[in-house]
Amino acid sequence: MTTPRTEHLVLPGVLTAGQAAATVAGILAVQREDGAIPWFRGHHLDPWDHVEAAMALDAAGEHEAAERAYLWLARHQNEDGSWYAAYADGDFAEVTDRGRETNFVAYIAVGVWHHYLSTGDDTFLERMWPAVYAAVEFVLRLQQPGGQIGWRRDDDGTDTADALLTGSSSIHHALRCALAIAEQREEAQPDWELAAGALRHAIRRHPERFLDKNRYSMDWYYPVLGGALTGAEAKARIEEDWDRFVVPGLGVRCVVPNPWVTGGESAELALALWAMGESDRALEVLQSIQHLRDPESGLYWTGYVFEDDAIWPRELTTWTAGSLLLAVAALGGHEATCRVFGGEGLPVGLDSECCV
Repeated sequence: MTTPRTEHLVLPGVLTAGQAAATVAGILAVQREDGAIPWFRGHHLDPWDHVEAAMALDAAGEHEAAERAYLWLARHQNEDGSWYAAYADGDFAEVTDRGRETNFVAYIAVGVWHHYLSTGDDTFLERMWPAVYAAVEFVLRLQQPGGQIGWRRDDDGTDTADALLTGSSSIHHALRCALAIAEQREEAQPDWELAAGALRHAIRRHPERFLDKNRYSMDWYYPVLGGALTGAEAKARIEEDWDRFVVPGLGVRCVVPNPWVTGGESAELALALWAMGESDRALEVLQSIQHLRDPESGLYWTGYVFEDDAIWPRELTTWTAGSLLLAVAALGGHEATCRVFGGEGLPVGLDSECCV
């Protein structure tokens, strides 16, 4: 067996070759034999973070481990196309949150497309297409007349009409990846194209259609990371709240005004900056969170309360490491990661700028 090539995971001031290998090994050590990737051993798995970690494994060349993660999802998909919001870390996938969150469900499309671009494996794409199709159809059943996506279906079948800007922005990205998969398979999905266009219009022009969560940094950068805002619009949005959320030398606040920076949000902002063409600032953000690195495991602490000089919570999470590896991979030129998060070749759906 050849050693996966990970030159693109080496970044000055962020990761050496040895550190990159240790971070990848840290995620692999948490992954279970059945393919599931919980936050950490003994904690729960959620479908979104599971996919984020699997994409990081593909970026590191660990394709077999990533495939096992996607096949876990295929085996545990609900009949309506969804997944539950949380599963216990155990052998029998015990459900600990029976809600079904739309952005969690949609994200499989991003991961499957990333894996395909990483491997060129047509058999994998064929095998996962039914799961992707069912997931997208579930999500779009919760799309509202204004284009936004209701964020959750409760276990009793009640759909939530309230939409989250972060979640809908992530779904926008997922719809574009799902359309890319459909295009690769030569199976046109015009309803998905319409849905993507209406969702993008809502994100760009109608903030009132989403719950007000503007204290959260994810609501700030996710319209950029999800590809709904590009060019001058993206730059204006990032500049507007940069000083509000970014703590120089430490990372990105999760919520203002709390004195708490988090690794996942920081790495995602770096990925959004890279997508905007601002690699220098992306590098600075990634360098700023290396104080969260645990040298023993190669993983990263979730966050740091800087007023108390305290790591909090005391969690080394696979998704924090995964988001960092994906940002590094983009900066390092990993083709599949660049194409997925840079938007190259991703269908945009049908323009809905005429909508009201």
